[in-house]
Amino acid sequence: MQRAHTIADLRALAARRLPKAVFDFIDGGAEDERTLRDNVEAFESWMLMPRVGVDVGTRDLSRSILGCRASLPLMMAPTGLAGFFWPDGEVAGAQAAARAGIPYCLSTNSVASIEQVAAGVPEGERWFQLYFLRDREWMRALLCRAVAARYRVLCLTVDLAVQGRRERDLRNAFTMPLRPRLSTALDLARRPAWLAGAARSRLGFGNFAVAGPGFTSVAQHVASLFDPSANWDDIGRIRDQWRGPMALKGLLHPADAERAVSLGIEAVIVSNHGGRQLDDVPAAITALPDVAEAVAGRAEIILDGGVRRGTDVIKALALGATACSLGRPFLWGLSAGGTEGVSRTIEICRSELDNAMTLLGTPNLDAITRDHVRMRRDAR
Repeated sequence: MQRAHTIADLRALAARRLPKAVFDFIDGGAEDERTLRDNVEAFESWMLMPRVGVDVGTRDLSRSILGCRASLPLMMAPTGLAGFFWPDGEVAGAQAAARAGIPYCLSTNSVASIEQVAAGVPEGERWFQLYFLRDREWMRALLCRAVAARYRVLCLTVDLAVQGRRERDLRNAFTMPLRPRLSTALDLARRPAWLAGAARSRLGFGNFAVAGPGFTSVAQHVASLFDPSANWDDIGRIRDQWRGPMALKGLLHPADAERAVSLGIEAVIVSNHGGRQLDDVPAAITALPDVAEAVAGRAEIILDGGVRRGTDVIKALALGATACSLGRPFLWGLSAGGTEGVSRTIEICRSELDNAMTLLGTPNLDAITRDHVRMRRDAR
């Protein structure tokens, strides 16, 4: 882990440990993957503008995120099947986040259940992410379970009416657990560490005890259980049912952000689902300025998608974000080394952010303003 100095290094380590089909599930996006690439490359459209003559002898990287002080302007994004990439992966990720003092958001599509993660990491700042399900009673049961297990924030994701066409998964015939195939047998044989972990793990969708056994693709899982008919009235009803802070994830259009604020939702998460849903939509950082203008300080904004460097975090904060979430960087670190790998992800981000803030002339996060970024002329 200590030889991993960048998020890209952790990605390379994850690629070495995971079978190709599993790595591609993390790494891939929808269709031609243009949005997947744009999420990362769009950060290059912005330059940093440092100021001098500022006392940066000490720096404060902490920030309040939905009423809880975090050591960094970061959170672990809700990512499905973390326990498929490392044994007890959700607990491992939550433990690393708790050690670092940042929020961890558990996905509806986790391998470990709501209760297992709460028992494994009772001291952490835990959020629960929920999708709209066809079975609304099951949705309400999940909300009650999250309350009982003391998850503080609800993250309602609204951009998965149907799963996007993730063509790497189609080509790999990806299922959970992996369906034995002659074409992948050699690849699996070369990954004994992952194979041993998978063999001793209880693989399934931990929050869906009603789901049937066997080899299930994520697309089949989504099609059978998720509700594409959900609308703003349904979102409003969830807001009324959940008594704590709530974030709405999967927004790109400023009018949708305004609608969320009008319902009393405390945070909007600017996200295109990591480029895994509809291709050819704006990169998250591209959509951020218009969303920030529409929200106008009435709710917190979390930028989700494409963050690979501490300088990316600074650009997002300068353009109006309260914090950023880490999806693939979290999973790459987890796949490379479990809890220690996730801790390494967080430490890399912390080190890069602290270094960049020092050189930028910003001793704390509130000092980062729109004046610290410029759009490249060739990006207009």
